[in-house]
Amino acid sequence: MKKEDFFELTAEGYLELETELNELKNVKRKEVITALKEARAMGDLSENADYDAARNDQAQIEARIKELEYKLEHSKIVDTSKKGGSIGIGSVVLVKDEDDEEEEYKMVSSVESDPFNNKISIESPIGMALKGHKVGDEVMVESPNGGYKIKILNVA
Repeated sequence: MKKEDFFELTAEGYLELETELNELKNVKRKEVITALKEARAMGDLSENADYDAARNDQAQIEARIKELEYKLEHSKIVDTSKKGGSIGIGSVVLVKDEDDEEEEYKMVSSVESDPFNNKISIESPIGMALKGHKVGDEVMVESPNGGYKIKILNVA
């Protein structure tokens, strides 16, 4: 397979997806089967809201299982130990913006991205601006609201 056919993940991200998959297969799937059995026992399925809800839950769980299996099967764990001080997937970056506010980001793939936990995709505007740069560099980040500069204070 070509490089483009793989999802790049950190070891931590791979483990998180694997854990979610195991939870869905071994816990959530069984819970929804139990809910379906209980709803069927109530009688008429044509007007049974509990049955309909359980079927919807089952469909969502099975779709997420397929998605996770595909991502894990087509992923490659990125070696984060050989960055040489430049920013890439797995880097933890401390930056300062034009207002002197500091922010720390962990650079991850789009699969692992979680902005609420400061996990920023390397494909995002800020990720693309930071990629390959080192401590002390000032980079311009292009965003829908206009560009802004940030200074790289630390890379781990």
